[in-house]
Amino acid sequence: MTPDQWVALFAGVVGGALRVGVPFLFVSLGECLTEKSGRINLGLEGVLVLSAMSAFGGAYLSGSPWTGVLAGAMAGGLLAALHGALCSLPRVNDVATGIALMLLGTGLAFYFGKPLIQPQAPQIPAIALGFWSDSPVIRSALQVNMLLPVGLALALLMWWGLKYTRYGLLVRMAGDSANAARALGYRVGGIRLVATTLGGMIAGLGGASLTLFYPGSWNEGISSGQGLIAVALVIFARWSPLRCIGAAALFGGAGAIGPALQSAGISWGYHLISTVPYMLTLLILVLTCKPGSVALGSPGELSSTR
Repeated sequence: MTPDQWVALFAGVVGGALRVGVPFLFVSLGECLTEKSGRINLGLEGVLVLSAMSAFGGAYLSGSPWTGVLAGAMAGGLLAALHGALCSLPRVNDVATGIALMLLGTGLAFYFGKPLIQPQAPQIPAIALGFWSDSPVIRSALQVNMLLPVGLALALLMWWGLKYTRYGLLVRMAGDSANAARALGYRVGGIRLVATTLGGMIAGLGGASLTLFYPGSWNEGISSGQGLIAVALVIFARWSPLRCIGAAALFGGAGAIGPALQSAGISWGYHLISTVPYMLTLLILVLTCKPGSVALGSPGELSSTR
C-alpha cells in the first residue's frame, strides 16, 4: 500500500467509527438503561427499524430532519412502552415478548415504509471535523453526524443520573433487587416501564441517524442486526453508559473497515471483512457469558444464577 492509501484507510476507519458508531451508541445506551432496571429488551432490533422508518417518513413529509428525529424517538418509545407494559403482566417472559415485538416492529416498518424506499428525505446537517486538512478524502471521511455530541452528552448525563440522583438509585434498586424496592414501597413495574420507554426513545435516535445521516436512506435492510448487537455491546460495556461510548466506537470502527478498504482502493475480501462486527459480537458473548457465572456489573435481577 502507498502512503496515500494508508492515510485514506486510517481516515476511513476513524471517520467510519464516528459515523457507524452513532446508532450503536444510542441503541446501547437505551438497552443499558432498560437492563439497569432489571428488564431485557430483545425487541430493540424492531425498535431500531421502526424508528428508522418513522424518522425518514417524518422528515420526508415535514421537510425537516429534526421533525424526523422526533418522530423516530417517539416511535421507538411507543414500541418499547408496549414491551414494558406486556412484561408487567403476570407470567410473561421478557425474552419471548422482546422477540415477538422485534417481529412486530420490523413488520410494521416494512409495511408502512414501502412508499418511502425511493424518495429522498432532508438529512441531518454534518459537522466537518476534517476542516484542518486539504485532502478531500480526509475531509469527506470526517463528516460527522450532529447527533454524535448529543449521544456523548446523553451518555454522560445517564452515568451521572444513575450514580448520583434519587431516580437513578430507584432504577438501580429495581434492577438489583426487586424485593428490596417493593419492601420500601416502590412500584417496580412502574419503574421498569418508564426505564424501558425512555430506553426505546434513546434507541429511536439511533434509528433516526441511520436514515437521516448514514447511510441516509430507507430500505428494509437498514439496521443489519444492530439492535441485537446492542445487547452484546451492553455486556461488553459492563452496563456502564460511559463505557458504551468506547464499545460503540469499537463496533463502529469494525463495521467501517470494509468501506475504508474500498475507499483506499482495496476490494479483496470485502464481504468477509464485513462480518467483523458479527464475529466480534460472538467473541464477546463467548468470553463473557459463561454458564454458572455472573458478568461483572450485571444487574442482580438479570443474573442467570437467581
